[in-house]
Amino acid sequence: MPPTPSPRTIVVVDYDPEWPDLFARLRERIWPSVSDFALGIEHVGSTSVPGSAAKPVIDMDIVIASRQEIPLAVTRLTSLGYRHEGDLEIRDREAFDSPAWGIAHHLYVCPRESLALRNHLALRDHLRAHPSDVAAYSALKKKLAREFPHDIASYVEGKSDFILSVLARQGLSPDTVESLREANRKTETRVPDGQGQ
Repeated sequence: MPPTPSPRTIVVVDYDPEWPDLFARLRERIWPSVSDFALGIEHVGSTSVPGSAAKPVIDMDIVIASRQEIPLAVTRLTSLGYRHEGDLEIRDREAFDSPAWGIAHHLYVCPRESLALRNHLALRDHLRAHPSDVAAYSALKKKLAREFPHDIASYVEGKSDFILSVLARQGLSPDTVESLREANRKTETRVPDGQGQ
């Protein structure tokens, strides 16, 4: 697997068949601490899509029933070495800075009805079912990484139209798509490789 790039440099690499195994290893570490209240852990972002180029960072969403479980999730994940970063201005998506486990990853906690989770799953599932879109999205990300290797805001903005067009085809309303465009702009410093995947 290629080395994890510096946080200051955007690097997009070809699909690595090890990514699902890395997700499984992370899930095995986390699940015992949350299994009594969480509904599941989803592998999201481009590393969850076979054949997709991506930043080599595993993106994960812990799915919970409602916001009421967030304090418990914070307590349990803190005990594993995660640091709670709040919602980073994305409603119903709590971010956690990962411990030094040797696997680069982003971890989020999302209520099952949240728009953030719906967004992650809709994009992932669409791409898994449409290889031609995977190829187009991969080429776009590689191009943007070459053009903006140190400018995450421009990288994210460059992907937005593609992502939002996919989500619109998945049945999200125009108002919801526009709210996601605004959310993308707020996640310029820390994004899952998807949405910004």
